[in-house]
Amino acid sequence: MPALRHLPATATPEDVLAIIAADAAVIIDGLMEPALLDRVRTELAPYIEATPVGQDDFTGHLTTRTGALVARSPACRELVMHPLILGATEKFLAPFCERFQLHVTQVIRIKPGQDAQVLHRDRLAWGGYVPRAIEPQLNMIWALTDFTRENGATRVVPGSHLWEDGRTAEEDEITYAEMKAGSVIIYTGSVIHSGGANVSDGDRAGINITYSLGWLRQEENQYLSCPPEVAATLPAELQRLIGYSMGSYALGYFSPPLPPGAGPEVVPPETLFTGEVRGWGDDLYARVSARAAQSAGA
Repeated sequence: MPALRHLPATATPEDVLAIIAADAAVIIDGLMEPALLDRVRTELAPYIEATPVGQDDFTGHLTTRTGALVARSPACRELVMHPLILGATEKFLAPFCERFQLHVTQVIRIKPGQDAQVLHRDRLAWGGYVPRAIEPQLNMIWALTDFTRENGATRVVPGSHLWEDGRTAEEDEITYAEMKAGSVIIYTGSVIHSGGANVSDGDRAGINITYSLGWLRQEENQYLSCPPEVAATLPAELQRLIGYSMGSYALGYFSPPLPPGAGPEVVPPETLFTGEVRGWGDDLYARVSARAAQSAGA
């Protein structure tokens, strides 16, 4: 059986991506400090306990999935904005986009008796239409409890991001993301993985926080899970990350539905919060124009 490699909490984005390139998954031990772990557990507990189990084999008849974590939990916002995670994500997704975005926030709790989930690649959320040469996402599962093989630790097939479609993992190619509470597994959307079977007498809980290319549809609709009146209370950087920003030069603008002549027509999402009418920001126009010229052979 292969083994997942572990890095300390002092790891750099370059350390993370070196392992991701080979294995498509790596565990960072103890990245969430104990005080933050306690806050996350306390803030999320009422929502987790109130969440019903899944309705099909994939979501799990003994598994609960609790979302809207940016709106519900200030502590989870710190996980979303963790510098190491954002640094690794930016470097990983930069070859394929101008900006990346928050894709999903979800507590996955696997209860005792839950069978193993079917092995899959998360990139299939887009139906298999994204070419394999493009990596569309980078995923995290932060451990709220210890992850063990017995309680349903995530099953992973290291290196399977390099496999051709259709190849089936043999049992001796599957390993388990065993880690202590407060640790995090980082893995790509192309690696084969799944939730494990929980044959213990306790829950296994982890927070799935995933980032994706800014030009793709998000799995969790952040504009509904974190609507404008909630997003208005967040730091500007987090507002941008959940999607209240331009995904590229011509992706994401809006026109305020005002009476004729009462306001601007085409503005970036940030205008909703600042009231200021400005350009798209950064150098999106220059970057996209340069790419368009190169594509046209100009």
